[in-house]
Amino acid sequence: MKTHHISAEELTFKKVDEILSQGYKLALSEDAVRRIQKCRDYLDEKMKNQEKPIYGVTTGFGSLCDHSISKEDLSTLQKNLVMSHACGTGDPVPREIVKLMLLLKVQSLSYGNSGVQVLTVQRLIDFFNNDVLPVVYNQGSLGASGDLAPLANLMLPLLGLGEVHYRGEIVPATLILSKFGWEPITLQSKEGLALLNGTQFMSSYGTYVLLKAFRLSYLADLIGCVSLEAFDGRIEPFFDQVHQIRHHNGQIVTAKRVRNFVNGSELIAREKQHVQDPYSFRCMPQVHGASKDAIDHVASVLSEEINAVTDNPTIFPDDDLVISAGNFHGQPLALSLDFLAIAMAELGNISERRVYQLISGKRGLPSFLVAEPGLNSGFMIPQYAAASIVSQSKQLCTPASVDSIESSQGQEDHVSMGANAATKALRVAENLERVLAIELFNAAQALEFRRPLKSSTTIENFVAAYRKEVEFVRTDKVMYTEIAKSVNFVKDYAIPFDELANK
Repeated sequence: MKTHHISAEELTFKKVDEILSQGYKLALSEDAVRRIQKCRDYLDEKMKNQEKPIYGVTTGFGSLCDHSISKEDLSTLQKNLVMSHACGTGDPVPREIVKLMLLLKVQSLSYGNSGVQVLTVQRLIDFFNNDVLPVVYNQGSLGASGDLAPLANLMLPLLGLGEVHYRGEIVPATLILSKFGWEPITLQSKEGLALLNGTQFMSSYGTYVLLKAFRLSYLADLIGCVSLEAFDGRIEPFFDQVHQIRHHNGQIVTAKRVRNFVNGSELIAREKQHVQDPYSFRCMPQVHGASKDAIDHVASVLSEEINAVTDNPTIFPDDDLVISAGNFHGQPLALSLDFLAIAMAELGNISERRVYQLISGKRGLPSFLVAEPGLNSGFMIPQYAAASIVSQSKQLCTPASVDSIESSQGQEDHVSMGANAATKALRVAENLERVLAIELFNAAQALEFRRPLKSSTTIENFVAAYRKEVEFVRTDKVMYTEIAKSVNFVKDYAIPFDELANK
C-alpha cells in the first residue's frame, strides 16, 4: 500500500494526481505532528494568561468580533460555529473533489500555524484513508472568509453530525463513527475557525479542473492533428522557425507537439493543392498555445495556494504572535479560475470550428462526411451539438471575480466569489471534454476518406484505439450513443503525466 506522508515538502500536481489515481493513503510525518502539537501547546499556554481578546478564539465571529466569550464556553463556541455555518446547498460536490478537500485541508493545517489538535487532523486523514467522504454542496461560499459553508459541511462529521458517502451510500456520520470506533471530536479553542476558514473548496475544484486542463490541452493538440490530417492540412505553419521569433512558450510547445504527432505521415508529406489552411488549423499553435500559457499561469497560482496556510487568525509560536489578517480571501484563485475557464473555452471554440470545416464538403471530403449526403444527414447535427456546448461555455466565462456582495453586517465588505468561479470552471472543463470528443468523432470519420494514405504511427494508433469504441458511420444511425462513447474514450484515454508538461 502506497502512503504519502504529509510534510512541509511541496505538494505537486503530479503527486496529487498519483495520490488520487493510485489510491494512496495519507499519514502525518513526524515533523508535521511536532509542528501541529507545538502550535496547539503554545495557544493553550497563551490562553492561560491572555487578557486581550483574540479574534475567533475568545470572541465571536465576523461582525460579532467584539463579543467576548468566557473560557468555559470556548469549546461550545467552536462547535456552534461549525453547525451554524453548515449552510451548503445546491448539488453535491463530486466525491473526488471532496477527497481533495480533505487532502488540502490536512496539508494546510500541517504547517503548525492553525492551532488545531493533532487528533483533529488525524481524523481528517482517517476519513480520507477509509473513503469516508462528507456530503458537501457546491453553493454557499463567497470565497472570502474562506469557503465557510462548504468547509462547515465537510467538518460536520468530525462532530458526529451531517452525512457521508461510504461504499456507494449516503449515511449519517454518527453511524460511520460508531462503525470505526471513532469518538466525536471535542473542538478546542480556535479549532472550528481553523477548519472553516481556508480556501480548500476553491483550491480543490481548481486543482481538479487543472488536472483535467493539462489532459485536455494535450488532447486538443492530438485530436487537432487528426483533424489536420483529415482536412489535408499543411505542415509549414508548424515549423519551429515561425514560433521562435514570437517567443511564446505555449505556441512553441504546441507546434512541436504537432510536428511530433504527424511525423512520418504520408498525408502531411504529400503535395498540397491549396496555399493556406483556415485559422482553426493554421493558428493552432497560437490559439492552443495561448491557452497553455494561461493554464501554466493558473498552475503557478494554485501551486502556491495548495501549499499555504489560509485560515485566520494565524499563529506564530516562535514569534509569540496571533495575527488576525486575511489569508482566507480567495481573490488570487477567483481571478485565476476565471482565466482558466476562458482558456479552456477557447480550446473548445477552435475545436468546433475545425468540426465545421470538416463537414463542409471541402478538399474532397463529402458533405457531412457520409458517402450519400441527402439520403443521409451524416455528421450535420454533431456540429450543432458542439456549437451549442461552445456557446454555453462562452456564457459561463462571464467572470465571477468582478462581483462582490457585502456580508456580515459590513465587516466582510469585499468578497472574491472564487467559489462560483471554481464551479463554473469545472462546467467549462466538462464542456471542453465533450466538444473534443465530437471533434474526434468527426475527424476519425473524415480520415477514412483519405485511404489508402496513412497518417503517422502516433495518429494511426490513436485512431485505431478509438475505433475499438466508436465505429465508422456508413449510413445514418442513432448518434447520441456514439457521441457518449466518444466522450468516454476522451475521458479514459491514458496519458503519462510527464507528457502533459508544456516543455
